[in-house]
Amino acid sequence: MSALPNKKDKFVVVGSQADHAEKINKPSLSFWKEAWLHFKKNKLAMFGALLLIVLITLAAIGPHIVKYDYATNDLMNSNQPPSKEHWFGTDDLGRDVFARTWEGARISLFIGIAAALIDLAIGIIWGGIAGYKGGRVDEIMMRIADILYGIPNLLMIIILMVVLGQGLGTMILAMTITGWIGMARIVRGQVLQLKTQEFVLASRTLGADSRRILFKHLIPNSMGPILVTLTLTIPTAIFTEAFLSFLGLGLNPPLASWGTMASDGLPALEYFPWRLFFPATFICLTIFAFNVIGDGLRDALDPRLRK
Repeated sequence: MSALPNKKDKFVVVGSQADHAEKINKPSLSFWKEAWLHFKKNKLAMFGALLLIVLITLAAIGPHIVKYDYATNDLMNSNQPPSKEHWFGTDDLGRDVFARTWEGARISLFIGIAAALIDLAIGIIWGGIAGYKGGRVDEIMMRIADILYGIPNLLMIIILMVVLGQGLGTMILAMTITGWIGMARIVRGQVLQLKTQEFVLASRTLGADSRRILFKHLIPNSMGPILVTLTLTIPTAIFTEAFLSFLGLGLNPPLASWGTMASDGLPALEYFPWRLFFPATFICLTIFAFNVIGDGLRDALDPRLRK
């Protein structure tokens, strides 16, 4: 038998196939690494993340950049416009607006993050148990949540602030009385979908108890929607604090927050606009940053939305 002719030109590697083979040979990425790569492609979300980092950094170091204290009165220099001496001007008591702005940033961000984390903790426990147990337990727990949800949230917050008095702790407590319900519903829905999966059945077969299955398997696999909801809860709490301050239910002086500063600056808008401009601007920028980050996380963590 004669040998086949050696004609290499008859067998040419197609470029697209070679590229495809190279991609196949690459190590597979974890879910979170792949989500991070998709998040980085979202320019608006990355801008929001950078903006938030800048705001948090200024909140940390801002009050120490200037020589003025946020609470010290100087009536001889009241309502001074922005200048080299006072970068953001002064208020009606002569207090430095720059120092108060970044001191207020600390409190506003603390209120938003603390309220969101409390909502997260209660929502995970309540929604996780309701979804995992199902049946009568789920029905009772979610009916309780529905009853609380039916009460106007803002009205309940105002009543609690009036009854318990103004203060940082009271404000956070008032926001979380019903704020956890949305998180609980998200967690419950995720647990209901996941608890019938094969990996849950395998864990039960290996002797894992309900607590381990819930908090070691079901909740970690639900972290995508949970993180998105958490990110969008923080700006809601910051806005709620600002709104309460407009109603005169803000923090006790001399504590400053962006909400109390905006409330104090509103009556002086016509003659001293800087007193409202700076806190209102940073409230808007912070809410914008968290919202675009939340949208970016939603797109990155949901494979169906990835481009």
